[in-house]
Amino acid sequence: MKRRTFLPYLLTPAFAKAAQGVPAASPPDMKITRIDTTYFRSGVDLPWKPNWVWVRVHTSSGLVGIGETYPRNEAEASLVHSSVADRLLGRDSRDIERIWADLYRTFDFQVTGGTEIRVLSAIDLALWDLLGKSLNVPVYRLLGGKSNPRIRVYNTCFGLRYDFTKEPEKIMHELIDRYGIKAIKIWPFDEGAIRNQHEYVTATDIDEGLAPVRKLRDAFGSDIEILVEFHGAWDLTSAIRIARALEPFRPMWLEDMLLPGNFSQYRQLAEATSSPLTISERMAGRMEFLQMMEARAAKYVMFDVTWCGGISEAKKIAAMAEAFELPVAPHTAGGPLLFYASTHLSTAITNLAIQESCQLFYERTWPAMLDNPLLPANGRISAPELPGWGMLIKPDIWTHPAAVTRTSTA
Repeated sequence: MKRRTFLPYLLTPAFAKAAQGVPAASPPDMKITRIDTTYFRSGVDLPWKPNWVWVRVHTSSGLVGIGETYPRNEAEASLVHSSVADRLLGRDSRDIERIWADLYRTFDFQVTGGTEIRVLSAIDLALWDLLGKSLNVPVYRLLGGKSNPRIRVYNTCFGLRYDFTKEPEKIMHELIDRYGIKAIKIWPFDEGAIRNQHEYVTATDIDEGLAPVRKLRDAFGSDIEILVEFHGAWDLTSAIRIARALEPFRPMWLEDMLLPGNFSQYRQLAEATSSPLTISERMAGRMEFLQMMEARAAKYVMFDVTWCGGISEAKKIAAMAEAFELPVAPHTAGGPLLFYASTHLSTAITNLAIQESCQLFYERTWPAMLDNPLLPANGRISAPELPGWGMLIKPDIWTHPAAVTRTSTA
């Protein structure tokens, strides 16, 4: 501190307190006192698709943090209360890294993955929400601040008004005209994979899959990005045939052509095509992502913060990807908190390519349950300037007749 600024500081109350060893402010007591899970019974007529479970972590300060995961909501809720609650109650919710590591090592005895890592993700998200609320700042501030004030998004074409296999150009026109979105993700090869039991691909299958891609490129030229999803449906031989057939259409990426984990085979696929590969929201934990990056197959790294281990792990995966000179593209085709949390992370990181969004969600699902649904404008989205995740759920959602809530207390 320079002399001219230090001398006035000596006269401030903050200096007097610091000199006496008195903290500037007493932080609230953040001991975990209660954990709730809420999901919605399937088969009930709802204005949203209830495929997620919310986890609420209550503290002695009165603050409540919310996390989320999906899609096995009943199993995930059960695990929270049977195996996680007693390891969290009474702990300081701000000890996020220690809690993450303790839960991960506990779950590793049962082979980390599946329900365990999804529950860990939800707990982690709730703790970050609490930390933001306790400090009265958006989570992105805690993750490093605002690197990307406006986040480019693409649209995943869940059914709304048009079928992407028949009228993809109508979807694209809506996205451009209403939201300025110029990137679209479709999966036109899935029907062939199911029809052939994932064992082979024919020339007819390839022509069928190319049809909507051709329509989009013919209608919009190079003004849009086309992303093609494969849901891990193909073997290496078929994937190479499909990838080469798509090359003239210049896709932004080919996503999850093979099942995750076969990284040496993914490397062969990457070497056989000029189209970039994206891998994979289906993976969990930094160690698996490290193996994938070391295979030098992916050109985009995709993770889901409600599956990979939460924001704590996603931030580390993104940092690893940056060390490999790779951009990331968060997956958000789940519940609403997934989108909010991903948007905060995307705001903070410095190797973001693009983030997923779903027109069905922000036009139909979220307005039915949220007071502040995020809506793209000019092809971009921004994190809310509210404490924590800033997702405001309508109060009557918690008491909906289809809601199933369970509570664990100390």
